Amino acid sequence: MTASPVRIGNRVVGDGAPVFVIAEIGINHNGSLDLARRLIDAAAQAGCDAVKFQKRTPELCVPRDQWRLERETPWGRMTYIEYRHRMEFGAQEYAAIDAHCRERGIVWSASCWDEPSVDFIARFEPAFLKAASASLTDTPLLRAMRRTGLPIIISTGMSTMAEIDAAVAALGHDDLLVAHSTSSYPCAPEELNLRMIATLRERFPYLPIGYSGHEVGLATTWAAVALGACFVERHITLDRALWGSDQAASVEVGGLQRLVTNIRDIEKALGDGVKRVYTSELAQRAKLRRIASVAAVPRNGVTTAHGG
Repeated sequence: MTASPVRIGNRVVGDGAPVFVIAEIGINHNGSLDLARRLIDAAAQAGCDAVKFQKRTPELCVPRDQWRLERETPWGRMTYIEYRHRMEFGAQEYAAIDAHCRERGIVWSASCWDEPSVDFIARFEPAFLKAASASLTDTPLLRAMRRTGLPIIISTGMSTMAEIDAAVAALGHDDLLVAHSTSSYPCAPEELNLRMIATLRERFPYLPIGYSGHEVGLATTWAAVALGACFVERHITLDRALWGSDQAASVEVGGLQRLVTNIRDIEKALGDGVKRVYTSELAQRAKLRRIASVAAVPRNGVTTAHGG
């Protein structure tokens, strides 16, 4: 069975379609709209298909016993709840983000961590919504996302297979995409478990399966594409040394460009699995083969070989 494709913006995501590349800005903007714009520009220039942010209502997402805990921040020492508010964009900032993405020709979305955040983000009609791994078991939140009618991506880090099954059952199969993930920042290679992509493809053959990575480096994300991920998501940053919990597990601008370029090369290299003798091989074949096999007449520049 082939996964049913899902339309996100003007793109189709699914088997046989180009890999959909999401640049996760998340909270790496550190509350700066200017930095957010620069990250959008970097993603668009690298050829990414989407950028994604995170949206929270701090009073709902921060445990009350942590509200008054003080911490050092780039803006000085403040309580944790004050810090969380400082990191959140409001309606004015998201309107500017929406306009900037339209100018750059890239779609955007956000991981919504609570129901009011779903309502807030949905007003901007983003291309899709994302449920973070931490939200996979929050069924009321998942159902709030479903009520928007937007495509939904769920990440599956820190989750059991039973929890993934329950989330898929709660959301239904329409316009749903599932991302394999491991929720460690940064994630050690031995915990990436990329063969889970095949496991999820077998378990949910009707859903597009992708990969949300938090590792250091690019090779394992390319491997995820080779293993069948039809969309990928990586955190991005202008500098991994910037302040913030997600910066170290993020991809800098130069790496982002290599990530996308090589994904496109991998797509071309994977082919369709049908054995062919290409026109570029014919001279070598004539020169090096001592005994020629029976071959079909070349059609459209490609010869299909028969026999031994």
